[in-house]
Amino acid sequence: MNPTAVKLAPSILSADFARLGEQVRAAEAAGADRIHVDVMDGHFVPNLSMGPVVVKALRPVTKLPLETHLMIEEPDRYIEAFAQAGSDTLIIHVESAGDLRQTLRRVKALGKKVGVTFKPATPVSAIEAVLPDVDLVLVMTVEPGFGGQKFRHETLAKIREVCELIGKANLNIELEVDGGIDATTTPLVVAAGARVLVAGAAVFGAPDGVAAAMGRLRQAATVA
Repeated sequence: MNPTAVKLAPSILSADFARLGEQVRAAEAAGADRIHVDVMDGHFVPNLSMGPVVVKALRPVTKLPLETHLMIEEPDRYIEAFAQAGSDTLIIHVESAGDLRQTLRRVKALGKKVGVTFKPATPVSAIEAVLPDVDLVLVMTVEPGFGGQKFRHETLAKIREVCELIGKANLNIELEVDGGIDATTTPLVVAAGARVLVAGAAVFGAPDGVAAAMGRLRQAATVA
């Protein structure tokens, strides 16, 4: 497998917010392909996190694409705000309120890339109808809403299933995974078909720094 085919998306949910700009710049210097921004509303998931103001603050800090994972109940209320703040990609949960296809098309109409994602308990069939409308599918390998969780090995079957659906439909869609991704789980998800890896604690929580952590993930991706 060509290791350059695997992209890394460090999640700032695990970053030190007192040094957020510094840590994002470190991730970019270490070869990150994009920055992953986790947005939580306290309703769709129990926790609260960041809003458009954080995306706006990061936009001049990095040239990397900013992808925004909307773990919120009513994404339609905030799509335009995140787009204006500088998000390059907006990822929508199939379980969110509203008309999913209409929401996805609204994102595209704003000139942004769009992704769809789903919780571990949601069947892959829930996203099948909207595959032609998206640029990426994000498979959650933990329950959304909390950083630092352990990888759920039963989600490997879902990664393989999504990969097969994309291949059968001959669609140019990125397959991304998020949750418990580290040097141990990276070979597993890459072997299952994932090509974009979201990693938070494994990158920003590494005692030897962001660059070393990113290097371990890159190396792990080559053994799949």
